[in-house]
Parts: sequence; C-alpha cells; structure tokens
Amino acid sequence: MPDPLNTIAKPLYRCKLIGMSKDHIKALIERHLPQAGLIETKIPGVELFHVDAPVPCVPAVYEPTIVAILSGAKEAVLGGERHVYNTSKYLLSPMTMPVEAGAPQASADTPLLGVKIALNSRVMTELTIELESAAGAIGRPEKSAPQGLALASWDRGFTQALLRLLELLDNPVEMAVLGPGRLRELYYAVLQGDAGFAARRAFGVGSEIARTIDYVATRLNAPVTIDEMAAQVGMSRAAFHRRFKQATTMSPIQFVKSMRLNNAAMKIAGGMSVSEAAWDVGYESASQFSREFKRMYGQSPRQWGIETRIPVGLM
Repeated sequence: MPDPLNTIAKPLYRCKLIGMSKDHIKALIERHLPQAGLIETKIPGVELFHVDAPVPCVPAVYEPTIVAILSGAKEAVLGGERHVYNTSKYLLSPMTMPVEAGAPQASADTPLLGVKIALNSRVMTELTIELESAAGAIGRPEKSAPQGLALASWDRGFTQALLRLLELLDNPVEMAVLGPGRLRELYYAVLQGDAGFAARRAFGVGSEIARTIDYVATRLNAPVTIDEMAAQVGMSRAAFHRRFKQATTMSPIQFVKSMRLNNAAMKIAGGMSVSEAAWDVGYESASQFSREFKRMYGQSPRQWGIETRIPVGLM
C-alpha cells in the first residue's frame, strides 16, 4: 500500500527543488544584467532581458522561441486571445507569429526579468523525429493543426535544463564545449513538457503549416498567394485554408498582412523611416501602406513613429 506521507512529501520536495532552481536562475540573470536592457549572451540564440518600466502591448513578431520569466509577467495577444505568462508558466512560440506583446505591469519594484531562447529548427526537428520514432509514432502525421502559442508549467525537467544552460555563462570554456548539448537538453525538456504537443506538431511529421509560415516569413517583400502557399506543402486550397486558420486564428491572407504590418511597425518604432519600412515589407504604394496601417493600429505610421519608441528586442 502506498505510504500517504511519501505521496505528499515527494511533490512538495519537487516543488522546493524547482523553487530553489528558479531562485538560482534569477540570480544569474540579475548578475549578468543588473540594469534595464537586453543582452545577447555568448550562447547562440540565448538573450537576457530586464525591464523596469511599463511597456504597453505593441505589434511584434515572435519567431520560434521559448520565453521564460523569473520576475514579473509578460503578455502576448494572438487573434484576440490574451496569453499571460510569468514565473509559473513559460511561453513557447513554435512558429513565427504576428502578435501584440508587452509588459504593462513592469516597474522598478517589480521588474520583468527573463530569458529568451531561439529554437533551432534543425535540432528541434531531429529531436522530434527521434522521439516520434522511439514512441512508434513516426510516419503518422498529426491531423490537427499546430498551435501558434502555448503556455507550459515550469516542471522539474525544464527548470533544471534552463539552470544548467545559464550556468555556462560563468565559464566561457564550458560554454563553448557544452553549450550545444545543454541547448539540446532544454529543447528535449520542452518536448516532454506541457507544450510538447504543440512543439511536436510544429517540428514533427505533418508540420506543413509551420513550414509554410517559414516560407512566408522569408518572403515578406514579395507577392504571395494562397495557391502558392498551399502548393508548397502539397495541399488543396480549401484544406490548406482550414488548417492554416486552425493554427494561427487568421486566414492565410490576413496572416501575411499582419506579418508585414507588424514587421513594419517594429521597424518604425526602431527608428526606420515610414517609406523604408513600407518598402522593406513589400508595399509599393505608400498610400496603401498608410491606409492599412491605420486600419490595423488606429493611427498613421508617422504618428506611430513619433509616439512609439520601444526597443523591439524586449518584446
């Protein structure tokens, strides 16, 4: 018969270990980034951020990434759905997504501290296929569409893997030698955690929508049609439209427009001129760009540039 004391004590012990590991991670971030800002670490794809003033939700583009918060909370809005994540939930964006993101509650007393880890698509795909193969699921594409954003609990595997990764920041030699392996360990923890299903749908067998989004994201300054996107993954127009909307909450054309306008908004907020930003994301008509920008954000691109100066990397 199970010992009731062990049944209670083991989960409490695990929670204590997770809490201690989080405290250690937070201390590492505070030591390497004591003041507000964003830094790229020497570990490829790993950034630390520190925000000590409120940041409203503004247009942003989340590339495939993991965002973990050690103090405060962040928000990401996709298709009208608000995702709030903090020290109890981390965010997985398995595909490139046009969102609105911010940290409205950040302050000097309760700063936003966190780490952002870019997902290496090749490594994630390799790991996903290895897991599917080991589980006997290889060759059976998921029938449901991938999920654009997912929240996951800080379980022991994820917390320990993130701590082991960030501990490398204190040792350049270990960072160079062990960094790729520790990143792979973190990816594995994500695949095994609450967000694992969303990750496997984006990187495993049947990842047509994620591959289409990658295709679109690298061709924002060129015309693209639904038929062209569907042809890239060998799907009919109707099936592709349905699966794409399930994954992103937007039609393919709405998605492309949001990607272009969000990218332009970020460029303008970063100091680029309105005309340059419009051209960079594929608009040949400045008047059309201004009309569509104002329709989406409620103000002209010029007004947006004057009123918005947010370091886009923080979002």
